[in-house]
Amino acid sequence: MSKQFANVNTALPGPKAKELLDRRHNAVPDGVSYGTPTFVESAKGALLKDIDGNQFIDFAGAIGVNNVGHSHDTVVGALQEQAPKYIHTGFNVMMYDSYIELAEKLADLSPGRFDKKVMFLNSGAEANENAVKIARKYTGRQAVVSVSGGFHGRTLLAMSMTGKVKPYKYEYGPFAPEVYHAPFPYNYRRPEGMTEEAYTDELLRRVKDFFITEVDPSQVAAFIMEPIQGESGFIVPDKKFVQGVYELCKQHGILFIADEIQTGFGRTGKYFAMDHFGVEPDLVTVSKSMAAGLPISGIIGRQEIMDFANAGELGGTYCGTPLGCRAGLAVLDVMEKENLNARAVKIGEKVMDKFSTMYEKFDVIGDYRGIGAMCALEFVKDRDTKEPDKDMTGRVLKEARERGVIALNAGIFDNVVRLLMPLVITDEQLDEGLDILGEAIEAATASVNV
Repeated sequence: MSKQFANVNTALPGPKAKELLDRRHNAVPDGVSYGTPTFVESAKGALLKDIDGNQFIDFAGAIGVNNVGHSHDTVVGALQEQAPKYIHTGFNVMMYDSYIELAEKLADLSPGRFDKKVMFLNSGAEANENAVKIARKYTGRQAVVSVSGGFHGRTLLAMSMTGKVKPYKYEYGPFAPEVYHAPFPYNYRRPEGMTEEAYTDELLRRVKDFFITEVDPSQVAAFIMEPIQGESGFIVPDKKFVQGVYELCKQHGILFIADEIQTGFGRTGKYFAMDHFGVEPDLVTVSKSMAAGLPISGIIGRQEIMDFANAGELGGTYCGTPLGCRAGLAVLDVMEKENLNARAVKIGEKVMDKFSTMYEKFDVIGDYRGIGAMCALEFVKDRDTKEPDKDMTGRVLKEARERGVIALNAGIFDNVVRLLMPLVITDEQLDEGLDILGEAIEAATASVNV
């Protein structure tokens, strides 16, 4: 295959990267991981160039942060215009209009035909923790329910709500109290012979029983879930399950929180993934692609819920910085003008078509799935037993990286390759990247069979 965009000239890491990598290991703790053993020099759109001159097609998007691409001219222009005026005043000291404008736009775009208010924070974990804080204040209850396999962040309460032990929770207890984990669908791994509908019904029954055996619903402030699980491998629940949990929450006065940190802002072909499920959450948390790389997150919620806290009970020094708000407004402008929700649908169709061909060719692929441009491959040792193949996943990612494509692993069993390419990626870049991914799978399987 003739490569137009991916161009790896040296074995990774290259000579310049090796020097920096040594300095990195001397200065930065190993607990801060890295997936690619090199360092960026420049990035534009869906392309990354490292300090040794290697160029990569980006199928990771900084873990879904760069839906509008790296260094989009509109976002860069907004930051250049804002920075000379003022960088930070603290919204709780002297306010600024960009915070209000971004809040208004998000309230208008988010699911729910009711009055909403919006507050801004710094990270996804902080948004999730504050959403629970708001829910507890409003309901006067303490307990929180999340789901198995969910990921909500690495801070104490967010880590407690996360439904996977390694690497997020192992040896980091004790955890926050009054946090419970309910079951969540994993249709690919449902019991053999059970239909998807029967599986969904069984899980909903187990959630109902959960409120008998684990925690009384009268004590639960909030139920938090991702519309599509990100870190657990892009696991897509049945619409009936999400709606069933939502109705249980309404029945018992429990607030429903949608964690849209990874799914939000066009990744699934809609601004918010919950729109695929016909559910209007009480609270929605957002971050990642919200500002194209600037650290900002937010909570969007029903007006009466958001207003229940008293002045000074919510906020923080850097929450909703002027640069983050301006970048957020620029991102929404780009998404609308370039019709990136529709683009996500087209990208997803192309990716899933390619995945279908890969599935027929490589029996190490057990499943492929996704909504919009949130797509994943699950690798197994045997399609009948569905035994996860973590090692194969690592080999595929390494082979892809050495050929010029950066992608990410995920999965409860660390056996999933997930794709989060910028939505501004061109068809030519996408096709080349998918071809390289196919080559990487072929090389990874060949190395096993030698």
